[in-house]
Amino acid sequence: MRILFLSHYFPPEVNAPATRTYEHCRQWVKDGHQVTVVTCAPNHPQGKVYEGYRNRLYQRETRDGITVLRVWTFITANEGFFKRTLNYISYMCSASVVSLFLPKADVVLSTSPQFFNGLAGYVVSRLRRIPWVLEIRDLWPESIVAVGAIKSPAIIQMLEWIERFAYRKADRIVPVTDAFRAYMLNKGIEDDKIVVIKNGVDLAQYAPCDKVGSLAEQLGVKGKFVVSYFGTHGMAHHLETVLQAAHRLSHSKHVVFLMVGDGAERQALVRMRHEMGLDNVVMLDQQPKSRMRELWALSDVSLVLLKKSELFKTVIPSKIFESLAMEKPILLGVEGESAELIHAAQAGLCIEPEQPDELAAKVLELSRKPELCQQLGRNGRTYVIKHFDRTALARKLSALIETVGHMTSSQSDKRESLYEETWEQYNDERLSAGKVLPRGR
Repeated sequence: MRILFLSHYFPPEVNAPATRTYEHCRQWVKDGHQVTVVTCAPNHPQGKVYEGYRNRLYQRETRDGITVLRVWTFITANEGFFKRTLNYISYMCSASVVSLFLPKADVVLSTSPQFFNGLAGYVVSRLRRIPWVLEIRDLWPESIVAVGAIKSPAIIQMLEWIERFAYRKADRIVPVTDAFRAYMLNKGIEDDKIVVIKNGVDLAQYAPCDKVGSLAEQLGVKGKFVVSYFGTHGMAHHLETVLQAAHRLSHSKHVVFLMVGDGAERQALVRMRHEMGLDNVVMLDQQPKSRMRELWALSDVSLVLLKKSELFKTVIPSKIFESLAMEKPILLGVEGESAELIHAAQAGLCIEPEQPDELAAKVLELSRKPELCQQLGRNGRTYVIKHFDRTALARKLSALIETVGHMTSSQSDKRESLYEETWEQYNDERLSAGKVLPRGR
């Protein structure tokens, strides 16, 4: 199968969409598929092109057998609605033009958000006359409306129309949560167009390891109970809650908070930490993927937080899977499907979002119960191995892509049964190896 993948983010960027795209594509190449990724010069989240790259019209490289084509975009930091929109639209245009000059492909897959990245798949599918699979990792424009990034009713209405257009035109839609699927069904999208394939984790990359004493000493956390937040410092995460909880625990000298990452809100959070005089909060810039295992090893508890919002009840932050794989108990400040997952895994404790008093109390409780922390961590690792192995999920997605790639217009009414046959054949192979997966639909 010749797969053309459109993704605004790709390594060496280290955010969740870059990781998901890369790990899926890497597995597909191992399984014998030809994969081409069209992306842009790495620059997220600061809007500065990474060392060794340039924002050229066209660049080509190979990474783990994946053909990576980088196109020109209007580059800006991950903040400010107008400039970011120019960034997204410029990628859509560049990717669409470049696709005309690429070798034959059987299917195009685009991932959203970013919103116009997803829509680029429609343009390319029409230009190349190939089927289109649309992956949905967040609901747009709902998610940006929820954090207050857009307030204009006219703009919201326009984006909602584009959203419905994309759902109607895609040959298949791949949301990452069951709640997203329910949302699409409520929009009138046909049931057999939607296949849920959740996020997962590379179990080889994220595996428990011993603490690095020199790093703990370097960061001033040696002998401390380390509560970590790794990931984007954005409007959706309400990380003020972490600093407020740290303030309440300033008298507990054995507890320290470690925050690693970048994003639109990071500088405001750094100022807030300084103004509050929080000596028990360590903040690091975004770190390379190669260093993350060491940082995870330092952690006793992992924080996963979002703003209190009805929309965020539908999401499952990808850092949950990394935490589970690293055997770290989770303190979850997200309601809905994420909380259901943590309860099912028996891998952490849940709090109400934006509640620093509750967060501080749970941190203190876990700091006094090392046996509970260890048990929650072991439960999480067991659960993620069973349900969220990235290799298995990548193969589930490639099975779907193959059915779409072989589908003609006269076969469209048979696409569901074709997918079922391909998936059942793959699951039969896993059965012989003792690794059957749940259907995830």
